[in-house]
Amino acid sequence: MILFIIDIVILVLLLMIGIPLPFVFGGGLIVMVLFGDINVLGLMIWGFNQMLSPVLLASPFFMLTGTLIAESGIAEKLMDLANVFIGKARSGLGIISILTCGILGAISGSCFTGVAAVGPVLIPEMVKRGYERGFASALVTCASVLGALIPPSIPIIIYGWVTGTSVLGSFLSTVVPGLLVIITFSTINYIYVKKLPAETEDGFMSAQGNGATVASLKLNSKLFTIVKAIPGILIPVIILGGIYGGIFTPTEAAAVAGALALFVGFFIYRQLTPKKTYKIFKSSSISIGAIMVMMMLCLMLSQTFVMLKIPQQLVKIIMGLTSNKFVILILINIFLTFMGMIVNDSTAIILTAPLLLPLIIELGMSPIQFAAIMTINLAAGSLTPPYASVLYFGMKIGDVKFDEIIGPAMKILLIGYVPVLILTTFIEPISMFLPTLLGY
Repeated sequence: MILFIIDIVILVLLLMIGIPLPFVFGGGLIVMVLFGDINVLGLMIWGFNQMLSPVLLASPFFMLTGTLIAESGIAEKLMDLANVFIGKARSGLGIISILTCGILGAISGSCFTGVAAVGPVLIPEMVKRGYERGFASALVTCASVLGALIPPSIPIIIYGWVTGTSVLGSFLSTVVPGLLVIITFSTINYIYVKKLPAETEDGFMSAQGNGATVASLKLNSKLFTIVKAIPGILIPVIILGGIYGGIFTPTEAAAVAGALALFVGFFIYRQLTPKKTYKIFKSSSISIGAIMVMMMLCLMLSQTFVMLKIPQQLVKIIMGLTSNKFVILILINIFLTFMGMIVNDSTAIILTAPLLLPLIIELGMSPIQFAAIMTINLAAGSLTPPYASVLYFGMKIGDVKFDEIIGPAMKILLIGYVPVLILTTFIEPISMFLPTLLGY
């Protein structure tokens, strides 16, 4: 246990001084191998075999799909569709951004897709309508965490791969929490917009004029918008229907999503070109390669903890401190929050899921419920400094400074997100209703 604590301290120090993540976990792995009497050859063979898992292939496919969606016109058509139904509502702009991020999450499984696709279009429009740029950027950025909650989700695929838990059941565990986040964020936006001057509360891109001719034009325009959005909206329907209908696995679904995004972008919306597609594949390949190296090193480091029986020792220590389930769950949430603040969600899952799962089972909880607790907790880490990768990306997209976005973002998280996390942690049916209903 002392070696484990020393290794965690080393990891945190390396992260704080800005060492790239693959080297951080490589350094931690070297410490565990040198002082933990670990068989290096056996560990490397085990790590290589784990990376050959078909389940893991879903992650790079969904990463590529997310980039294709942002560049193919799919996201733009989905925003237009949302505007048809709620563009005239008070706070319509904010609700459109939240819903579109949720729909994009159901296609790409990534938090970054929402910011990349929605931000450049809606943040300037929200500012025109009277929103403060900091709040508009924070709302779109925070709503992007729906990419980790609305299935299919990359972090949940990683969780299922690492723990051996049903990926499909884990997908279902975050659906209700994801819907609750949409409701709470929309409520926050509604209250905010109520304070704006009346002239800033109209929907965007609305037609001007009076009479039957204008009404007819509006109707035709709405029908045209709905028809154009059908190819985009069919993608999540096909993916989720195929997964839960048993037609294809999550990995196959990821490949289908990428193929559909390519087809729609090239032949229907015609916003993808060979040159643009080449750049997308090149940049995605570089990112995926770096991530895969990091994941293998991280996975091997996590396995050294298991080989040294750290999870069992951790369970014994925590159960020795308290047997109160409520207190233990609070401690687990605090620990996961800290992990989310220093590394990305997938990395944190690989490191901590094998450590904490024995404790969760000891408490009598389902690994599927823990998938929801872990995913919701760690998704917030992408918005919480010092890691806060999605927050920094949102700053760039929204063209705002850190002090302009951090206040609104933290208020949205505390008021709209933390309550959902608490409810998911302590009220089991919120995460387990759908998995139980469908036999998981």
